[in-house]
Amino acid sequence: MLSPSQIIVLATPVFFALIVVEWLISLKRGRNAYALADAVSSLNLGVLSQTSAVFTKLLTLGIYTFVASHIALVQADHFWLSLPGWILALIFYDFCYYWLHRMGHEVNVLWAAHVVHHQSQAYNLSTALRQTSSGALLGWVFYLPMALAGVPPLVFAVVGLIDLLYQFWVHTEQVKKLGWFDRWFCSPSNHRVHHAVNEQYLDKNYGGILIIWDRIFGTFKEEDDKEPCVYGTRGLLNSWDPLWANATVYRQLAHDSWFARNGLDKIKVWFKPPGWRPLDVAQRFPKPEFNLDEHRILYAPPMNTPLRWFVSLQFAALIAGTTVFLWNADQSPLATNLMWFGVLLTAQWALSAAMQGRISVWMALMLQSGALAMATAALGLQQWHWFFKPLSMIFALVCIATSHLNAMGTEKKLSTKQVSLLLAAIVFSLSGDVCLMLANLFIPGLISFLLAHVCYIALFKTDAPWFANRRALWLIVAIGAGMYAYLWMNGLPSAIRLPVAVYVSVIALMAAQAWGRYQVLRERSSLLVALGASAFMVSDSFLAINRFVQPLPWSAIWVLASYYIAQALIVQGSLRGQAQSRTTPDLAVPPAIFPATQIT
Repeated sequence: MLSPSQIIVLATPVFFALIVVEWLISLKRGRNAYALADAVSSLNLGVLSQTSAVFTKLLTLGIYTFVASHIALVQADHFWLSLPGWILALIFYDFCYYWLHRMGHEVNVLWAAHVVHHQSQAYNLSTALRQTSSGALLGWVFYLPMALAGVPPLVFAVVGLIDLLYQFWVHTEQVKKLGWFDRWFCSPSNHRVHHAVNEQYLDKNYGGILIIWDRIFGTFKEEDDKEPCVYGTRGLLNSWDPLWANATVYRQLAHDSWFARNGLDKIKVWFKPPGWRPLDVAQRFPKPEFNLDEHRILYAPPMNTPLRWFVSLQFAALIAGTTVFLWNADQSPLATNLMWFGVLLTAQWALSAAMQGRISVWMALMLQSGALAMATAALGLQQWHWFFKPLSMIFALVCIATSHLNAMGTEKKLSTKQVSLLLAAIVFSLSGDVCLMLANLFIPGLISFLLAHVCYIALFKTDAPWFANRRALWLIVAIGAGMYAYLWMNGLPSAIRLPVAVYVSVIALMAAQAWGRYQVLRERSSLLVALGASAFMVSDSFLAINRFVQPLPWSAIWVLASYYIAQALIVQGSLRGQAQSRTTPDLAVPPAIFPATQIT
């Protein structure tokens, strides 16, 4: 029997075919219903929802199965598996969905999950696939009445899938009002109202298949032709980042709860309706008033033709990878699923960051190749690992070179010396990668990385004095000395004690110089570099412990993940460290790692 994930895989070509049909109809009517970045963002979130569901369904179906098997008030499988039972179960599910959906708009912690579905300012079939990745954490509670009534897990899963698939077609502006159908069922007209932020439409029409629940419980609103729907949320996301889309409201609730002075308010924040804030928090951190006209302005960072081609091809590859993942997920070990999920998540984030112009396409490829190098190493796919590991550093070299060439003739460029040092560091890193992949070349690999760190030290010295942050210097030196002592006492071979001591000293000085540079420049770009240098210390610590002390479980993950994070942060931070900001440090920038509101 096919799993729900496999059914979604089989339905995906139908989804895309209908999206193409809707797009062609909209073009024929003279109004393109799709923007590439918005559609890819919505579909990206749909992909993340389905891949994360591989893990969360163990929670939702597991709890449901336990309750239905051990606590059900009635055991009547024969009835539920009959035709009347299936129909009643579908109606029962839709009723539970209505209350889950309604509470998702009336309780902050539930809205934090459901908000993902509403963030797009467009309304088309791609919006239907824009789904949350955290809704299952609490959503299962609303379906417990079905479990208590003895609805078998199989019936529950099937009618849930039917309810979900039905809702796909109602996310369109190409289908107008449908007369009697609108009075009984959730229809495109009814659901457009649900997605609108206009005052008269707000928080209406929650039904999944049947709209009669809204008529019974007083939440129905008919679409008014004189009041066109404006879509999105009252606090616009203004980002294509799938991780931020899922986290933004949780982050806001945590912020308000933390800063609320009243203990009861710290709890109420999570359970009050969206928009409610403690008075003291609202006064300290005011938000602008909602303006409908401002919400008519669509978020659309510019994308040139090469970037649009890159996004299209990348998304096609992502869909292919997701298809393979979902088809095999139920038969694969948990660790393997987690590994490939991490690769897909990295690819999704990198794609969204490239669409926004936060990183270049070459940096996106570097991150994706690094994730594949890590996964193939951990899963023992040696030949693929030998391909992706050096390829990651090759992409880094191209990233640096193209960034420098694009900045030629502008004030916002690195000096020739800085570019040369950065390129040299990556070349030596590439050499070290190759040496560590081959047998009996550990010492040459160590020397290569040592030279890479020397180049980084020289790079960080070009726009900052030596070790400007003395406290960071002594702290990092102490950490390095402690790590070296640990290695010495736990089996470090005597033949390489001196080379390792030199290596530890150099990498510690590199990190200390990076943090001193950040204290002088106080830029986010210099913070990224300092974090990258610290990640290098972490990566090398994992590598040394695994090689000289004891094998670490899944060592390839810890070593390579921290290594690629280090390289990416240093390269990205260095390329963002522009000449203008070096001469005039932005001292007003707070020392935050990932600011919540900045879109770069």
